[in-house]
Parts: sequence; C-alpha cells; structure tokens
Amino acid sequence: MKILIIAEHDNKTLKSATLSAISAASQISDNIDVLVAGFDCQAVAEKLTKISHVSKVLCADHSTYEHHLAENISQLVTDISNNYSHIMACATASGKNFMPRVAALLDVAQISDIIHIESADIFSRPVYAGNAIAKIKSLDPIKVITVRATAFDAATLVNSDDSSNTVIEPLGLIIENDQTTLVSEQLCQSDRPELTDANVIVSGGRGMANSENFSLLEAVADKLNGAVGASRAAVDAGYVANDMQVGQTGKIVAPDLYIAVGISGAIQHLAGMKDSKIIVAINKDEDAPIFQVADYGLVADLFDVLPELAAKL
Repeated sequence: MKILIIAEHDNKTLKSATLSAISAASQISDNIDVLVAGFDCQAVAEKLTKISHVSKVLCADHSTYEHHLAENISQLVTDISNNYSHIMACATASGKNFMPRVAALLDVAQISDIIHIESADIFSRPVYAGNAIAKIKSLDPIKVITVRATAFDAATLVNSDDSSNTVIEPLGLIIENDQTTLVSEQLCQSDRPELTDANVIVSGGRGMANSENFSLLEAVADKLNGAVGASRAAVDAGYVANDMQVGQTGKIVAPDLYIAVGISGAIQHLAGMKDSKIIVAINKDEDAPIFQVADYGLVADLFDVLPELAAKL
C-alpha cells in the first residue's frame, strides 16, 4: 500500500496539522509520499524531507497553485492518484474544501474527520457532535480521508545524525481552471499563535457582552503566549471574526491549556475543545454545562476575575 498526503502550508511554512496526518498514515503503511502544491514553496518541500515516515516529496511549484484553489488542487491530486491506495489530508478548512472534489472525481466516498485507524480499511470518526463514534469500513479501491489533527501525535523530525534518503520530485503538471479565479483575499494578521497550533487558548463566549471586552481575554492570552478563541454565540453576536470560532462548525483544538470564559458549554462548542489537556472554566452560572468537562472551575464574574488574573501572571 502506498499513501499520498497533501501538505497544508502557506507557501513558506508547513502547518503542524500535516505532521499529524503523516503520523496517522504511518499506522497504515511506511510508504508515504507528500504532495506540496504551491508557489515558491521549496522551503516547505525541504522541511518535509526531514520528517519521519516520509518516503518522497512531490513538489508542484507553479503560480497556478499559489492560492491553493480547490478546483486546481483537486484535479492535480486526481491526476496523480493512480499509484495510491489512500489519499489523506487534514480536516481543516483547506482540506474540507478540496478533498470532497477529489472523492467525486475518483467516484469514491470520502471518509471525513477520522480519529482512529483500526486497519487499512476500517476507521473511526465522531458523529452527533462527538456523542457517538462511527466505525466505517471502506471497500473503495482508493480511500479518500481527512484526518482530525488533534487525534494523532505529530510526526517528528528524523534523527539529525541520520542522513535523510527522502527525495524531492518536481511535478510538471500545471492545472489551470478558467472557470474560477481568485479576486482578492483578506487575511487576519496577528502576533499571537494560530488557534490550531497554540499550546494555550483563552476563549470567550456570549458572557463577554461586547467586542471591546475581548481585550480582557487578550491581556491574559498575551501573558501566557496563547491564542484567543470564541464560541459560536460570540461570533454570531458579532463580537469577533469567524476565524476565531472554536467548536463543531469552527476549529477543532486540543491545546495544553484551554480557558473558557463566559462560555456556557453548548455541545457544539465542547466538540471542538474537549480533548484539551487541561480545561479551566470561568462562569458566574454554577450550573453551566462547561463545568462538567472542566478540570478546574471558578464560579465568579469574569469582569472581576480577568483583570486580577492578568495582573497576577
């Protein structure tokens, strides 16, 4: 069996979720190729040669792949899919964008958001917001799979004393879709870590009352070198941008420390953060569901607690 993994990156930096996908794939086979599609992305390809379990790096370096349009990436993956039994990517916004297209082009079913691998054709994934786990057996000749990064440890660097035998193979395939073009993009810039990479996350919910009060969370997050997140209720209320949402319809995270402030603990939010190593809840409602999953809980007014916490750190 041979596995193809599509790397997630920004043309300069490899996203850590890719390392988890590689680790998951290694439970099936040691014959793993990684596709890097982008523009001026040689640095990403070179880093992958130093990651354990990677046999070969396929590098499609062309301007048509610069913005990772799903129409182009999915066709590229399909064109090189013949030699692979499994095609895997991260269950992130990017992976969820192009992998269903890959599955449709190959006329197979996609297996989404897996958290456990039992064998080469049996996988487990959460359903009903994580309240049940479905075990799925695929009979398709090519398995198209997205991996929940928080469920697998990241693949590590190869021993620095060992010389890597991983080669970079340039791909000359250029896929240009004339039906879709990128008009513009607006990216949020922040000095804080990304939510999916942060070791510490401080999240706020509807209890924050307004967008200005999120500065209280930022003060704590900055002291802890952490990221700031939010519940869907806070996002829907317009307090913060959508890319800060943690939960079933947002980002799935599992940091070392998750501080939930003014978050009641709806099941959809818990589905996105309940695998965190340590959960701290701050809420003035002692009956809030968030306390059922919290390792530490503080029943108090967040507007009293946050300034004091920031001052003590």
